[in-house]
Amino acid sequence: MTNFRAFRVEKTDTGFVRSVVERDEASLPAGDVLIEVRYSSVNFKDGLSATGNPGVTRNFPHTPGIDAAGIVLSSSDARFAAGDEVIVIGFDLGMNTSGGFAERVRVPAGWVVRRPAGLSLHESMILGTAGFTAALAVHKLEAVGLRPESGPVLVTGASGGVGSVAVRLLSHLGYEVAAVTGKPEQEAFLRGLGASRILSREEMRAGSEKPLLPEAWAGIVDTVGGTMLFNGVKSLRYGGSLAACGLVESPVIPATVLPFLLRHVNLLGIDSVQLPLPQKEEIWQKLAGPWYLRGLETLEERLTLDTLSDAIDRILAGRMVGRGVLHLAD
Repeated sequence: MTNFRAFRVEKTDTGFVRSVVERDEASLPAGDVLIEVRYSSVNFKDGLSATGNPGVTRNFPHTPGIDAAGIVLSSSDARFAAGDEVIVIGFDLGMNTSGGFAERVRVPAGWVVRRPAGLSLHESMILGTAGFTAALAVHKLEAVGLRPESGPVLVTGASGGVGSVAVRLLSHLGYEVAAVTGKPEQEAFLRGLGASRILSREEMRAGSEKPLLPEAWAGIVDTVGGTMLFNGVKSLRYGGSLAACGLVESPVIPATVLPFLLRHVNLLGIDSVQLPLPQKEEIWQKLAGPWYLRGLETLEERLTLDTLSDAIDRILAGRMVGRGVLHLAD
């Protein structure tokens, strides 16, 4: 059996300990497709898994990593053959199934998407679950009628993984984009992605005691939750929509029905984990085709297994900008 390196989280009497270890392929869970992982990426959920959050991971020792892109080594499913380039995001990968922070994963074939032509494995992991989630949010907003001529679109948590890709994608599609960030030093970064206006967290939370706020946004991609989310709902233009895909502030929102009854607005839920595979393939095809984003490397912070633990601490503390990409092929 081939040995491989993996990032490992173990539960001890005093907490959770992270290390880089050697494993063998026999230790991987059962599955149809064995993949040599070339790239993964760091998401907020990976940080929760690596620190023992029971809502994400219950069984330890464990290898996190909800994303993986690489080369098929072997497959018992006829849809895949050795040498195929593939992407796996979501489902149970990196939660309670050994994940992409390792040089090998073994997964069910029903989790695997063939790499779409036009998008490299590296680019797919600069996007990763965070970028895919941003694209899914924009896709759902457009499905209920959002168009560039509808008016400005707001992105909260804009310097993070989901937010930075959302700003870049919306700008690429011709939208006027406003970005909310708690990092004023990232204004140049966000304007470089295409944001035409920068708002502070304090501006976005102002008026939280009011049942409605002035109509401002045709659409919103919210990665934060809590007060910021519902202040967004209260400031949507008539008929506008907010796509909710995060809860870093809070899973609880101080809500009333008034914006829905008086302004005909929509609150859209976004989930990339259990999204059916055909819908995942549709979004990946968009990201490889009409929604292809050139220069994704400007969003990337390159990571290795040995620098991963520090990146996990930073993403949990809200100090990571853009996308942390784990390079395993080197």
